[in-house]
Amino acid sequence: TDQLGRTVTIEKEPEKIASSYYISTSLLLGLGLKDKLVGIEAKANTRPIYNLVSSSLVSLPNMGTAKAFNTEACVAAGPDLVIIPAKLKSVIPELEQLGLTVLAVNPENQQLLSECITMVGQAVNEPGKAKTLNATIESILDNVKTNVSGTDTPKVYLAGNSAFLSTAGKAMYQDTLLTNAGGVNVASELTDTYWAEVSYEQVLSWNPDYIILAADATYTVDDVYNDANLADCTAVKEKHVYKLPSDIEAWDSPVPASFLGSVYIASILHPDKISTDYYKECVTEFYKTFYGFTPEVK
Repeated sequence: TDQLGRTVTIEKEPEKIASSYYISTSLLLGLGLKDKLVGIEAKANTRPIYNLVSSSLVSLPNMGTAKAFNTEACVAAGPDLVIIPAKLKSVIPELEQLGLTVLAVNPENQQLLSECITMVGQAVNEPGKAKTLNATIESILDNVKTNVSGTDTPKVYLAGNSAFLSTAGKAMYQDTLLTNAGGVNVASELTDTYWAEVSYEQVLSWNPDYIILAADATYTVDDVYNDANLADCTAVKEKHVYKLPSDIEAWDSPVPASFLGSVYIASILHPDKISTDYYKECVTEFYKTFYGFTPEVK
């Protein structure tokens, strides 16, 4: 059963897999399946993770984006299994009519991500690896939660990729990212299922203690500090503005490694409980174990 509630029959272990979604592509790499990929999402060359795992990945056929699927390229690649985001459910009937087996994923919080890892692991006949991956994530998150338990819960504003006044509400994974770090998302009152546009007045009303910029933000920490509209914001006055690391992959997206974003944020919100050394150790060991490379952690 996929994350749209559809029953999907997979008669034999897939040898050729196409993924039109960054999240599922990263998961497949974490399960050790880089050699089975025959197509991945557009703009793969903008994702450092692919070159870090294997430079050949960025040359794979373009299966489209999370908003628009490339049916022609997918059919040409001849995959045994196609993995798409749930938001592309409208293309499933056409793909099935073409004889393709389609699995939809929707990892928009920690539980759904865990279920997604288990489901994909079963679909590709790697349940053991999926179980180990989930156990590693849960163990580290449990350790972080235990260490920050009982401490103050700072108010955090997470600013989006395209603009500072774009933020994530409770329905998005980014809310989970902050909660796991021992913070509270000031925008949790928003019910949008995608990035919401807010005003300076709203941000000042929330008055976050910390501001975290998305990993792929097109603006900088200095841009925020120099924005006169934010001069009275506590996070700005106290120099508590940070940008999520982006040297490996975007941890503010629900990839398997997204828990590392929570570890990073926890090391900022609660440095006396979660050390920078612990954060770096987690990053190094995770990618070495599941992705086959040892990253340089700054």
